[in-house]
Formats: sequence, structure tokens, C-alpha cells
Amino acid sequence: MTKRPTSPTGRPWHAAWLPDEALRPAGRRRVRLLADGDDPVLTTLRDELVRATGLHGGAVVHDERAHLTLALASDARVLPALSGAAGRALDLVRRPGVDGELGRQGFVVGRDGEALVVVAATPVGLLAGWHHVLRTGEPLFDEQVFDGVSGLVEHLPAVAIRKLDHWDNIAADSPMGPVERGYAGASLWFADGRLRDDLTRVHDYARLLAHVGVNAVCVNNVNVHERESALLTSGLDQVARLAEVFRAQGIRTYLAVDFAAPITSGALTTSDPLDDDVRAWWADAAAGVHAAVPDFGGFVVKADSEGRPGPFAYGRSHADGANLLARALAPYGGTVFWRAFVYDHRQDWRDRSTDRARAAYDHFTPLDGQFDENVVVQVKLGPVDFQVREPLSPLIAAMPRTRLAMELQVTQEYTGQQRHACYLAPLWREALDFRPWGPLDPARPGRTVADVVRGDGTLAGALAAVANVGDDPFWTGHPLAQANLYAYGRLAWDPTLAPSALLDEWLALTFPGCDERVRATVHAVLDDSWRVYESYTAPLGVGFMVKPNGHYGPDVDGYEYSPWGTYHFADRDGIGVDRTRATGTGFTGQYPAPWCDVYESLDTCPDELLLFFHHVPYTHVLHSGSTVVQHVYDTHVAGAQATERMRETWREVRGLVPDAVYARVAERLDEQVRSAAEWRDQVNTYFWRKSGIPDPAGRVIP
Repeated sequence: MTKRPTSPTGRPWHAAWLPDEALRPAGRRRVRLLADGDDPVLTTLRDELVRATGLHGGAVVHDERAHLTLALASDARVLPALSGAAGRALDLVRRPGVDGELGRQGFVVGRDGEALVVVAATPVGLLAGWHHVLRTGEPLFDEQVFDGVSGLVEHLPAVAIRKLDHWDNIAADSPMGPVERGYAGASLWFADGRLRDDLTRVHDYARLLAHVGVNAVCVNNVNVHERESALLTSGLDQVARLAEVFRAQGIRTYLAVDFAAPITSGALTTSDPLDDDVRAWWADAAAGVHAAVPDFGGFVVKADSEGRPGPFAYGRSHADGANLLARALAPYGGTVFWRAFVYDHRQDWRDRSTDRARAAYDHFTPLDGQFDENVVVQVKLGPVDFQVREPLSPLIAAMPRTRLAMELQVTQEYTGQQRHACYLAPLWREALDFRPWGPLDPARPGRTVADVVRGDGTLAGALAAVANVGDDPFWTGHPLAQANLYAYGRLAWDPTLAPSALLDEWLALTFPGCDERVRATVHAVLDDSWRVYESYTAPLGVGFMVKPNGHYGPDVDGYEYSPWGTYHFADRDGIGVDRTRATGTGFTGQYPAPWCDVYESLDTCPDELLLFFHHVPYTHVLHSGSTVVQHVYDTHVAGAQATERMRETWREVRGLVPDAVYARVAERLDEQVRSAAEWRDQVNTYFWRKSGIPDPAGRVIP
């Protein structure tokens, strides 16, 4: 019988990337902590040191004979050997604006003779330093190269707020299930209509998030139903219990709120953001949540989108709505994350001038500079909806006077729903590296998306992502989907990290000391898995060839005649959406130069985005030399074949990874092979019937 996966303490779930063995390099040494006080994060750090050394034969010591010293700068600066590191750590927080905020979360690493030294100005920074030690392992003690001038290396996050949005519902019978777009079981913290009594697993989860650098968590669904709305009022005791768990790991708690809460609570008959009673209601609500959760992060809001209530009902703007909540939170240091996912979901599919991709830009760019400083406009990576291939949302380059967050989707709604192996770090890294103004704009020389979401001056930006965990024993349903959660946190801390290197980090921590064949196999399965998934699903950036509602599996015309949008306009002559300025919806004009012209022209538009921007004949020749229809036939056959190779490759690690992990991945790969064949057959058949052009390679299309 296959053993159930267990955590380091024998709990019935997989340990993910911090099993006991990962603590060995630090835990076998003498470790010293120089930090006074009862801060909850310091308590966590003390517990970490005691546990690591207790497991692996080291010791927590209180003198200079330590192999590893972790110190708060305020405690270390009086010691001559540590004063330099302490001074550097304190200098980090003295930097102005965003730089100082990043400095408060960072740490410095150096040496004191034979000893390794980690110093930070704050407990949060010191905990981050401890996780750096665990992640780097033995090389940090034996081979680390330090700055030749000062002997110190600074480690700072690139982005101040690194947030995960959980789409968890209190009620299991919610219209979208216990977790909306969740593919790994029920909620980690809600069950039976309330917060779980036992939050042990939430403690383990918070520790995993702290390790990768996540420092903010929204605990409920952005589609706020009636029972979840009550978390802001009668459910604050539940929020406080959750916040206590996350606080101990340096993570702030956020709530998704219903813009119509003054009405749904029964207190008022309006939620007009300019109404004095509405303002007073939100001020009281913010005071109440702050009293229960003193370090409360703030609100996440989905308004005037997909039927959610918002300021439009009163003739008000998104800035009016966001500022209402921001001013209620401002006395307590809270932040409003206002989602820019706003579009008309009751479109006329016959109208070719209607373009869902335009909506966020059209709604929000006129409001640039009108949002309060504690509002962050949260923009999806692409202009439509987390498709496997989209251009970057032009809104990210269009609001220089507004704090922005880019929103990613770790949960694999449109990328295989954690039934398919699809490593998303290459997609995210490509987006973070994108230069919206091109490489030669003298006003913004080489500025990347990562630079934009970092923020400027005093206005810090953010990265946000929809979480992918549930109460499944493997956390993410597909064990290899844990790599996506790991990579998100690490890229949010350092967007220059290579996806392949992140996979190595995750592997070393998840399967410490594993056979080299495990590393080679996981890389063979995951390195190109995003592009493999793209190859057998919607081609050339066209998107949305999925079954409505559930979004799993092929249905080429499933949304094509739907009020939610029209996505490919296939007819007997061609396919794709004309979004050009010359003859289409004008969407290309939302991009700054040079991209507005790159996307406008068939001569320069990248192949992978061709059908997103252009309607072309099936015989149109791509830059690759293939016609559109031949590309579809070839890639869908090749993609299905690649999944078969992935399945065969995985069989090489039987006996080299835990039996339960092996079996779950093998089961998911079986489903991926089946699904990829279904995608291949349906998409290729559709294109054959529409175009009348058979596969020149002579392959039989069902």
C-alpha cells in the first residue's frame, strides 16, 4: 500500500519544499541569535533555530563561538565584530521612499572570521535571512564570495508587497465551490461555513510562504458572497485568528470586500462613495478590523466587473470608489488593491468593434493621478484573462502617476488546472523582462515591467497572484505544480532569477539529496512544459478555445457566440481578431512606441501573437515559413507527442521519489496525455473543416 505523504512532524500532508532534511546545513552547526524582544516573528525565528539544531545535532549558543550568527542591527551594532554589518543594515532602512521600505525587509550577509553572519534592521528581514541560509545550504558556509570592499552582501526584495490572493469561500456549497478556480481540494482554513478549529496546516503553509518571500495574503474570494462579506463585520474573530498565524511569519492579512457591503450588511440603502453615511460606515468598518487585526494589510476589491457591484451604479468613477476605502484605511496604514479587471460581459458577439481587451485601459487611463497614495491598481498580466499566451496589458505602461501591481495566476485556470504539468515561471519571467517602451527610449532607457511594478519615489508597487493551494495532501493537487508557487514567491523577491535555476532550488529543497536522475527528469518534464501546453491548445495567441464555465478541455466555439466575448472570428477564409488601428478595434494604439507599430504590422507582429492582433487567411505565411493552418496541424501533433514523452520520462524516477509523489504525478500525466490528444483532434479537425485545407503531411485527422 502506498504511504500517505507526511509533513516533517508526521502530519498527513507533503512537506513541500521545507522537509526536515533541508534544515541540515544550518542545523548541524552552532547557531547564535542576537535579538531581544517578544516580537512574534522573532519567536518564530527562535523556534526555527531550536528545531533545526535539535534535529541535526547542532546547538543554539549565546557566545561568539557560533558558526552562524543571526542578529538584529540594534543588538549587533555594539559588538565590534558586527558593527559594520549592523551599520549597513541600518543604512538600508534610511534610504528614502521605496528604497527604505525594501531595506526594512532586507538583510546583509558577511563573515566574522570563520563564522557566517546575517544582520537585518527588522525581525522580518532577519527571518528572510534565515530562509536565505536554508535555501543556499552548505555552499553559503563553505564557498560564498563576499563584496571585496566591505565583506558584506545586501539582499533586498525587488518589490515591497508580494501578495497571494486566495479565492476561498466560507461555504462549501458556494456557487463556485469551496475555492473558486481551485484545483487542489477545499480551503486550507474554511470548512463547514466557518474557520477551521485546527489551523496547524495553515501554520505550515505560512512558513512555506515566508520561505519564498510572500509577505501578504488575501484570505477570501474576490467574488465576495454574502457569508464572506460578513468577515468584515461579524466574522472579525475568525480573521484575527488567521492573521495571528500569518503575522508570526511576517505576512500581513488582507480581506476581499464587497463594494455594496453597507447595503448587504443591512445598515444602509446605498453604497454611493460620495455619500456621507457610506463614508462613515466604511470608516467604522476599518476601525473595527484594525482593532481586531492591528497589522491588517487592507482590502482587495473587484468592482463593476462580471456583475460585481461598484461605483458605476451611482455615476461615480473607480477612483471615487477606491479612494472611499483608502481614506477609511489611511489612519491605520492600510492599502486598497483595486482590480482593473473591468469589462462588459454582456457584449453583442455580432459587433466586431467591441473588444474586451481594450476595457481596462479605456476605464483606467483617464483616472491616472486621481487615486490616493494608499491605492494600488491591480492589473492582470494580459489584457484578456490569464491565457496561455497574451501580450502584456498596455495599462501597465499607461499610468505613471498611479501605484500599480501586476496580477499573475498561479492557479492554472487556463493552463491545465493542475491536471497538466505547466511550469509558469518562464511566462512570468518573460513578462517581467518586457520593455514596454522598447530598449532605446531615452526617457526610460531599458525600463522593464519589473521596474514599473517596483514603483518610484514614495509610491511602492506590488506583485499579486491568485493562489493554487488547497487541502489536498500535496497542497497543489499536482505535486509538480508546487514549483509554480515556489517560483512566484522567488520572482516577486528577485525578478532576475532564471526559471531553470528556480526549479533547481525547488528540487533541492523538496527532494534533498535526491539522485541526479530526479533532477534531470523533472527538468525534462517541466522546462518546456508551458510551451508544450501552448502547442496543443489555442494557437498563435488566439485564446479561449475552452469549455465554458469550467474552462477545462477544448471547445473551439464555446465562447465564440457568447456575451462574454468573441475570441477568434473563424470563418471559411481566415481566423483571428483584427485589433489594428487601420481596420480593427484600435487596440494596438493603446501601446506606446515601438510596440503600437510592431503589433500593427503583419510584417513585424510576433508569430505567437499573430491571431491576437490580426485576422488572416489560413494560408498566411508566418515568419517561421509555415502557413497558419500548417502551424496548427504541426504544433498540435507535436504537443500531444511531447506529453507522451513527458509521461515516459517520469517513469524513470520510480523508486527515486516517494511512492505517493510518483503515483500522483503519473496519474496526472496520464490525464495530460489524454487531454492533449483531445485538444489535437478537436482543434485540427476544426481548422480542417473551416479551411478545407487537408494536412499536407498526410496525417489522418478524425
